[in-house]
Amino acid sequence: MSSTLIKNALLVNEGQIVASDLRIAGHRIDKIAPSISARPTDKIVDASGCYLLPGMIDDQVHFREPGLTHKGDIASESRAAVVGGITSYMEMPNVKPATTTLAALEHKYALANSKSLGNYAFYLGATEDNLDTIKRLDPTRHCGVKVFMGASTGDLLVENPQALDNIFKDSPVLIVTHCESGPVIASNHQRLLQTHSQLRIEDHPIIRDAEACYASSSYAVALAKKHRSQLHVLHITTEKELSLFTPGPIANKHITAEACVHHLWFTDRDYARLGNQIKCNPAIKSQQDRDALLAALHTNHIDIIATDHAPHTLAEKQLDFEQAPAGLPLVQHALLTLLEHVEQGRLQLTQVVEKVAHNPAIRYAIAERGFIREGYFADLVLVDMQGSTPVSQENCLYKCQWTPFADHRFPASIKSTWVNGQRVFDGEQLVANSHAGMALSFLR
Repeated sequence: MSSTLIKNALLVNEGQIVASDLRIAGHRIDKIAPSISARPTDKIVDASGCYLLPGMIDDQVHFREPGLTHKGDIASESRAAVVGGITSYMEMPNVKPATTTLAALEHKYALANSKSLGNYAFYLGATEDNLDTIKRLDPTRHCGVKVFMGASTGDLLVENPQALDNIFKDSPVLIVTHCESGPVIASNHQRLLQTHSQLRIEDHPIIRDAEACYASSSYAVALAKKHRSQLHVLHITTEKELSLFTPGPIANKHITAEACVHHLWFTDRDYARLGNQIKCNPAIKSQQDRDALLAALHTNHIDIIATDHAPHTLAEKQLDFEQAPAGLPLVQHALLTLLEHVEQGRLQLTQVVEKVAHNPAIRYAIAERGFIREGYFADLVLVDMQGSTPVSQENCLYKCQWTPFADHRFPASIKSTWVNGQRVFDGEQLVANSHAGMALSFLR
């Protein structure tokens, strides 16, 4: 059995930072102690001055496979993710064809089994007529059902009140929602067209405004309260929505909320510089909203931080505003953005670990991951808070080959990433060519 001994690390886990050694044996964490003697078979990693974190668990990514692989695929995006310290991900159903059947869901698991560097799970997409399929989901295998409440196209848009009520009443797995009101968006869009000859990217947060978000998220929360559903509201973007959620430990909640790294980083002031590169749904909004989201991480009104990684080609992003697709690539630099928040005093390192590793593991009941504990899978990331990571279009690993963080230098660096005990990134390059990821399992 292969073994790795990480010496002199600062372990960040369960609210504490402790100087410790850690041994990995096979896929798992074998021993944690202040000092561990090396064995002849141990591969030694000196972590002096660096922090050892549980790998980030990203509960919301779009890796674009099958059907949209000119934008990204499971192999390319999972490689970018592990370089960024993300060791597990849950992938969304809006691929081509959409993942709305069990056969389509299992096809994605088979793809990931042969090519993913990170651990994986996949959502089923809800439609207005696939309730019987939703009822057949396996709570121990399938992470959840994704409901696009008024902000999607084709089969994945669920607006019918009875269909929504039935999903919230009968889903055997966690319901995750994209909440924006289609009627409010349409009304805002029509109103702007009456005074604008052509809409611009600066109009995006006006079209998809706080009222569009609140109208939909409050509806989802009301349904979850009615049926005592397990609800997780994705990518909250507005101060107004925060009133819908309660503070306190995540383990005590059946309704939880998430913020995404780009909504914690950018504001509407960045549209002038980055244009359609930061067009996303829900829209990036005001600095007041951004600051309210950061504050809500401290009060635990927001429980989880994710990415909503959604790559498009640069050519697609350079179309006119209304034709350009929404979404941006994020997994390679997501954790680095949060480490910069730490460096700037906006967050604590223990809070970051709670929001990106512990809480996703608790909310989804992920088996034996999300914490640095003996016997758990060795999904780990070593970070240097005194390091430096310059970003360019040339050094991003996304298949789309661009990043909104180009020309920024993060004041920290990812030194190593381990997935299931296998070192997949050594701080300079990927060191695992084969798939290291496993399917996530859930204790439900």
